[in-house]
Amino acid sequence: MKKGFFLFFLTLIPSISFAQEDETDVGEVIHGLVVNDATEETLENVNIVNLNKVIGTSSDKDGAFSIRASVNDTLYFSYLGFKSIRVRVTNDWLKYGDIKVKMTELGIALEEVVLKPVQLTGYVEVDAKIIPIYDNYRYRIAGLGGGYEGGKNQPGAVSKVLSSIFNPADFLYNVFGKRPKQMRKLRKMKEDDEIRNLLQSKFDRETLMAVLQLERVDIDEILNNCSYSEDFIKTANDLQILDAISECYEEYRILNRDKGKG
Repeated sequence: MKKGFFLFFLTLIPSISFAQEDETDVGEVIHGLVVNDATEETLENVNIVNLNKVIGTSSDKDGAFSIRASVNDTLYFSYLGFKSIRVRVTNDWLKYGDIKVKMTELGIALEEVVLKPVQLTGYVEVDAKIIPIYDNYRYRIAGLGGGYEGGKNQPGAVSKVLSSIFNPADFLYNVFGKRPKQMRKLRKMKEDDEIRNLLQSKFDRETLMAVLQLERVDIDEILNNCSYSEDFIKTANDLQILDAISECYEEYRILNRDKGKG
């Protein structure tokens, strides 16, 4: 019996060691060049994220970039007006050095955005009727540091969040409770300055979708279930969306932990 247990333990050692190495593997610094596939012109400020290690960088004025990676890591390249691509890191890349990453340009028809500024008269009675009212309220739950932003259904916002926490079949439970790996990546994204900088200028949710392995509709649904308003979901930049999801997740963990103690 003891011999069998010992042999079983030995079979576990490689897998345990592999898991530990996977968590601590920082990889090597690799280099590359990003160019326009059609013209071979180099592309500056291309956003590059290692989806496995959740670290980011961008190409310089000559299209060159450097980032830490290991074999089989996936690098995600995104650039306004170009098709986003994923490139797997191979042994050849690590062994022989620089590679050229080619991105394909897209034809994007941008709709004209008309801004309608609010012109105030200086008279409070008049201006109060001119200034638009936005239903972006936030709710705070006692004991938590943040709050939830409510849209048109303000009265039910708090109960909606609580039902998300205490209903095992709820959407938030399925996203937050069953995706520990993706949630760890969420924290890493918040800690990486390069990723935060690139998300601040993005509104397409593509990088968030790639790292968290979610669809656009999933991200919108998370924010909706966390009682963020439609205005916020539509207009916030990707960094604001990241912080909103992260805040919601941390509050979910606190409430879920308190539920377990009850």
